[in-house]
Amino acid sequence: MVRPVGDRAWVDPTADDPVVAALSEGVGGPIGSRAGRHPWWTPIRVLLALTALCLALGMVQKGNCYQDTWQDGTARYTHMCYSDLPYLYTGRGFAELNWPYSDDQQVRDRFSVMEYPVGIAYWAWGTAWVTHWLNGSPDLGPRYAAPTDEVAGWPKVQREMRIFAIVNALGFAVLALLSTWLLAGVTPRRPWDAAAFALSPALLLTGLVNWDLIAVALVAGALWAWSRDRPLLTGVLIGLGTATKLYPLFLLGGVLVICLRQRRFRAFGLAVVGAVAAWLVANLPALLTGPSEWKVFWSFNSDRGADLGSIWLVVQQAMDKTTDPFTFEPHTINVVSWLFFGLWCLGVAALGLTSPANPRLAQLGFLLVAGFLLINKVYSPQYVLWLLPLAVLARPRWRDLLIWQAGEVLYFAAVWWYLGGFLAPAGGGDAGFYWAATLLRMAAELYLVAMVVRDLWDPRRDPVRSSSVPQSTTTRSNVVAV
Repeated sequence: MVRPVGDRAWVDPTADDPVVAALSEGVGGPIGSRAGRHPWWTPIRVLLALTALCLALGMVQKGNCYQDTWQDGTARYTHMCYSDLPYLYTGRGFAELNWPYSDDQQVRDRFSVMEYPVGIAYWAWGTAWVTHWLNGSPDLGPRYAAPTDEVAGWPKVQREMRIFAIVNALGFAVLALLSTWLLAGVTPRRPWDAAAFALSPALLLTGLVNWDLIAVALVAGALWAWSRDRPLLTGVLIGLGTATKLYPLFLLGGVLVICLRQRRFRAFGLAVVGAVAAWLVANLPALLTGPSEWKVFWSFNSDRGADLGSIWLVVQQAMDKTTDPFTFEPHTINVVSWLFFGLWCLGVAALGLTSPANPRLAQLGFLLVAGFLLINKVYSPQYVLWLLPLAVLARPRWRDLLIWQAGEVLYFAAVWWYLGGFLAPAGGGDAGFYWAATLLRMAAELYLVAMVVRDLWDPRRDPVRSSSVPQSTTTRSNVVAV
């Protein structure tokens, strides 16, 4: 059902999605054609309120670890409240306000280089400054003279670690609210699709684990800009996203397919120029102040072996039972992973170019990022956020999104229990349940991939296309730009 509201038309979720319709029975059933509307609670305001509630619950979920400043090595796994933020605050020199790309030898002797792209390093450094200001701008002299592991145990520094977590959590909340607002505006007649982002279990559980929400907001912005036919802005946001996490770069592949189909070569050129320029400008401060430190992100990921959550680790550990010891060389993983991903990209391109209707950027972006994650050498629990804004727009059906996120939630629990040693058999050996959770997560992801592929092959199954708007109620702003 499409409900005209003033000069706009909104697809009502209780009439569009079977799961929402079934849940609505508890509050009176699907909305009727004569139902009124609240003068203040518009869809956007409701979605923002739901996002705020979700993030607040996420902060509560991390409460146990916050109370003991993440010092209890068991509680962070039993309560599944682990976060990288407090450990990196002291482990990467932010407690001493060191510039992440400093080439000062004394700094480098004390701290490892920040192994993340520049967008995250800048954000962490900026929030560290705010943390010090909120804690009274303490004298850093004594910290420079003490061993780093000793400094991490000082009560005042631990207080800063908690402040640092709060400052970042509030920043993440702003990013999540912005992401919801942007996603709701991608398809103006379907703002409620963003509810699957606002109420996501993955957002609740993983939003505070690391800084991935910065890239999520930039991806949401790129989707919004593309829907508004603003290719240069789309490219700028993709470039900034790539300076924060690598995966937003893959959206350019989706833009290329769409532009090839529609012969919009100028639009693709503008997107590429915007992306390259934004990436270069974002990386320039790090390149100028510490080129060797800037390279650490690339060398760290290139030299990394099979790690948590990857199919590589499952196979490696399983092979240990017959070939001891068995280890995949990083070079082997790199070559095979990029070869697989290259073939996957060709498949997505072929699908996008031959599908009956023009594909949407969210659909192509989801497929590309999913392929990268399926074969990547590591899958940290918060990587689900990479897919979240793309998934809720690529396949806006609660049943399919919940099936996918059920696999993610299972893996989220399993990885912490595995790291805590709670899944190891009593007689020793490998944790088969962790392997099973990893494979089930991948199967759930592939299920959602299959649903998106089906929508591309048969556009009548695509919820966005099937919910057509009557011509009389459609304005220019209601037209979906693909």
